[in-house]
Amino acid sequence: MTTTATPIPPGYLEDAKGHLIPEAKVKPQDRLRDELTRGVVARAKQLQGDMKAFRAETLGDIQAFIDLSAEKYGAKLGGLKGNTTLLSFDGRYKVQVQISEHLTFGVELQAAKALIDECLTEWTQGSPDEIKAIINQAFAVDKEGRLNTGAILGLRRLDIPDPRWREAMEAIADSLQVVGSKKLLRVYERQEDGSYAPIPLDLAAL
Repeated sequence: MTTTATPIPPGYLEDAKGHLIPEAKVKPQDRLRDELTRGVVARAKQLQGDMKAFRAETLGDIQAFIDLSAEKYGAKLGGLKGNTTLLSFDGRYKVQVQISEHLTFGVELQAAKALIDECLTEWTQGSPDEIKAIINQAFAVDKEGRLNTGAILGLRRLDIPDPRWREAMEAIADSLQVVGSKKLLRVYERQEDGSYAPIPLDLAAL
């Protein structure tokens, strides 16, 4: 069920509490601030819409080029997991499409944590405090109750020969699930030193 905002009658402004205030009662400075804020937001929304359209059109054009190349020339442009890099003829510009996967863990992670806890309990006297801190931090959750995927996967780089630890690492691998993916579009320009610098499309990076 959708609701529509009640129209504000002419000659009034709505304050932050939802009260209607006669324009004549609103200070000129407050009115100027309101007009400036709304103007900036309106332009930002228009820019956001243009960027969304640019992203959709660009990804569509790139996919069409990939399909055409595969059909006409038998060329496979997509790399690992569908990542794609396109270069201008002179190599000055580079466009990349990367697939970012959203990962989560299944119930097997609980078994992995139990095995790791067994190891920590037994290693209490001989295990370096640094390893304990790394493990405890890896399984800590943030304010939203989410686990740090990178930190947990990083545990697999620890070379610990204990069979329970290796079994726990296998359980972590088995618990890993891909629940979604997103295409990331990045555009680069070659610099004088030969490196590629991104062309920022984020206002904060300008």
